[in-house]
Amino acid sequence: MSKFKKLTDFLKSLKCRLILLCILIGIVPSVLLRAGMLGSYENRAVSIRTSEILSQAKILANQIVSNDYLNNAESESAINVQLEQLSTIYDGRVMIIDEEFHIIKDTYNLDTGKTIISEEVIKSIQGEEISKYDSQNRYIEMTIPLVHVDLETENKRTIGVIMVSVSTDSINLNLEYLARNTLVMELIAIVAIIFAGTFIAIHLVAPFHAMAKSIEEIQTGYGDDALKINAYTETRQICEKFNKMLGRMKVLDDSRQEFVSNVSHELKTPLTSMKVLADSINSMEDAPVELYQEFMSDIGNEVDRETKIINDLLSLVKMDKSAGDLNITNVNINELLEQILKRLKPIAEKQNIELVLESFRPVSADVDEVKITLAFTNLIENAVKYNRPDGWVHVSLNADHQYFYLKVEDCGIGIPEESLEHIYERFYRVDKSHSREIGGTGLGLAITRSAVLMHRGAIKVFSTVGEGTIFNVRIPLNYIS
Repeated sequence: MSKFKKLTDFLKSLKCRLILLCILIGIVPSVLLRAGMLGSYENRAVSIRTSEILSQAKILANQIVSNDYLNNAESESAINVQLEQLSTIYDGRVMIIDEEFHIIKDTYNLDTGKTIISEEVIKSIQGEEISKYDSQNRYIEMTIPLVHVDLETENKRTIGVIMVSVSTDSINLNLEYLARNTLVMELIAIVAIIFAGTFIAIHLVAPFHAMAKSIEEIQTGYGDDALKINAYTETRQICEKFNKMLGRMKVLDDSRQEFVSNVSHELKTPLTSMKVLADSINSMEDAPVELYQEFMSDIGNEVDRETKIINDLLSLVKMDKSAGDLNITNVNINELLEQILKRLKPIAEKQNIELVLESFRPVSADVDEVKITLAFTNLIENAVKYNRPDGWVHVSLNADHQYFYLKVEDCGIGIPEESLEHIYERFYRVDKSHSREIGGTGLGLAITRSAVLMHRGAIKVFSTVGEGTIFNVRIPLNYIS
């Protein structure tokens, strides 16, 4: 099974396909070239042989007509000698046939005096000159009309036919010799092509093997942290994309480690405060009741803070799950925002902050009510908490045929420009001291962004320090999983 898998992997490999491609590119043209050469040689040789015989036959035809050979065949010894020479030189047979289809002369002396009727002879009696090559039986046959011209009237009359059949064995011997030589050359070329194709394929694939080895070393913890194989444009592009992915994974790993560290720190801080308060109470003798009450109140605040951190962490874990966990229902967004503002109104009144909702039109959307409520609450609550006394928070809702738009604007402390790209990171705080005073965990915006993205939405922020912040949220009216 292991050998079969190795064979299958090799057949599917780029190296194997490059070798086959090189072989095909080399062999197919050589085979076609060999076939073309042999065919061209055969056609050329037959054409030359035919022209030579035709020329000799026409000369004989003129002598036969001028010497009235058809009526004095036995007395014309010179013509008979020429006929025998033509037959001998070209290893063929010559027959002289009169207009009555009688064979007057046969150089083979087999059919003299007999009658011959064939399509070629009939056509030649009618004045047509015919030549054909039979490659299977290896002979050339031609029939040439014997035309008598009356000198007085200049009338032409076919009085007979000269038929010549010659063997092409000599041509075929040369053809077979040429075929053997070209076959040997072709086999040598094929072997050379296979070796060259294998060498080229190994050379071309080598950078990819080096890349795979480097990736394996990185995977096992050895080697450099980046691929640097620039043999081809393709390998360079793959390396660049792999290095980018590696960078993202490193950032993700660093973020995970930082998250664990932050979680440990955030959970430990309230516990440390409670431990200090409890130890302080235990170390006091005859402490007044008012002091006990103050310390217990502080411990209760730390418990609330610990609870909020844990709840935010649980919410964030839920947000990290797939969008398939969304419980989508059709929700009236206008009523949802009114309820959120109603819950946050007491917090706003403590700082005399004006909380205003402006709805441009009724909006209903397919959303997860729990998650979207949590996201909108975080945005509006942050606008209230990070505001200045006697400030304002303006919440507006609008929609078109595809999306609904939420805008949360405040006149608060604002966010520095260098912090804008980090505000969605877990446990990130712009002003840590101020965040601790108001009970922030640094998870709210991370939760908000996750909820918006789960709904295939988008969130943007614009802020100026000392002037305020604007959050724009866009969410589809119809959720498509």
